[in-house]
Amino acid sequence: MKIRLFLFVILFTGVSCFNSFGQPRYKISLAEWSFHRALGKGEMTNLDFPKIAKTVYNLDAVEYVSTFLKGKSEDTQYLTSLKDTCTKYGVKSLLIMVDGEGNLADTSAAARQKAVENHYKWVKAAQFLGCHSIRVNAAGRGTMGQMQAAAIDGLTKLSDYAAKYNINVIVENHGGNSSIGKWLVEIMKVVNRPNCGVLPDLGNFYEYDRYAGVKDMMPYAKGVSGKTHDFDQDGNETVIDYVKMMKIISNSDFKGYIDVEYEGDKLSEPDGVKASIALVQKVIAPYNK
Repeated sequence: MKIRLFLFVILFTGVSCFNSFGQPRYKISLAEWSFHRALGKGEMTNLDFPKIAKTVYNLDAVEYVSTFLKGKSEDTQYLTSLKDTCTKYGVKSLLIMVDGEGNLADTSAAARQKAVENHYKWVKAAQFLGCHSIRVNAAGRGTMGQMQAAAIDGLTKLSDYAAKYNINVIVENHGGNSSIGKWLVEIMKVVNRPNCGVLPDLGNFYEYDRYAGVKDMMPYAKGVSGKTHDFDQDGNETVIDYVKMMKIISNSDFKGYIDVEYEGDKLSEPDGVKASIALVQKVIAPYNK
């Protein structure tokens, strides 16, 4: 009886590197932006993307970019084809990165409300595809305080709308004030909605220490964007210390996908993605044992 109880505890409560269903704590997903040049030239389509993720890179989860779905957010026939492709290849749709729909931290109440409403269609598209989130930007103009108040209003309204569809609204550090970790976290504390969080991008820190920024953001993270640009001879990112980043990530409660987002230009997009996957596989391995 004692042996059975011991095994039960080990299997269901004791192994921190696996979740309650026996899955590894961290897996790898693929960001569509990694192929922005190929998509922009028409060498790849959205419908190709899930197939390539699985058959070329053996990844089972993808993240879309609204720019490449422009005009398709309410096209149920197109979205059904995309969803069917994912089902065919056993690929999960995780989120849609939404850009170009207005500033959620706009200090003009009318412009901000229009931006909130512009995101509605992406919330619905995300639900249709089976995503858990849309990624948004906390952009705008004004002082830090003015933009913070505006962002709180815009994100609260959008999160309340998205909650009706069981979709998260997650903010990426994407330049400007949003790349100041403490500024963004203060917004999260005030919005205080379970479906409002952040998407730490390991590369999008400028005048703010990137490691401090990720540490600030991880308590509210509903995903992690593993940005890469260039690699040394050992396959390490030349600017971002991924080993150090993974220690910060592992010290949080976050479990799930680390998104590969290659944005460099020294390697081809396919080679850059391969190098990025190899790097993330290496750094998550100790936490998945």
